Amino acid sequence: MWNKKLMLALATAVILLVVMPVSYTYGNEMATQEAARVEVAEPSVAPTWTVFAGAIGGVTTPGDLFCIDATDNDTDLEVALYLTNAQQLIHCYRYLILKVGVYVEGEADQWQKASDGNGELIPDTYITLRNGQVRFIVPGKAKYRVTIDDGCFYCMRSDADSGSVSPQFRLIAE
Repeated sequence: MWNKKLMLALATAVILLVVMPVSYTYGNEMATQEAARVEVAEPSVAPTWTVFAGAIGGVTTPGDLFCIDATDNDTDLEVALYLTNAQQLIHCYRYLILKVGVYVEGEADQWQKASDGNGELIPDTYITLRNGQVRFIVPGKAKYRVTIDDGCFYCMRSDADSGSVSPQFRLIAE
């Protein structure tokens, strides 16, 4: 009797172990379907500012960071913009506050402020050394630009130990 219960328990465990990876793999395949195409903007349209040790200043030329093409997606997208080198930048900047803009392509290639999934304009959004990321929702079936519209900084030193004093960004649209 004991052997039958043990064999039944082992058979159940083996069946569960075999079935679980199949479900997990299926779930991952679904999650990796491309929700939108994300491209880094051309360097010629990137935001600029001048930094040197002791400088207090701001963004002199607003510019584009990323372009998102969600024209083939019917659903809302959650977009996350990350400041990927904040740990390096905190040694150079006392503060770095950048205003993030989100624009949608309208008729005749005109760009206008984007609305969120509820139809309201995306509120002013700032990425800083403290938060290191921002998130927002945009509707599908459109093209978007993610930009740096404005910002301010205080640069304590411009000799970065392990890299540049320029922020580096990553964008994920799901």
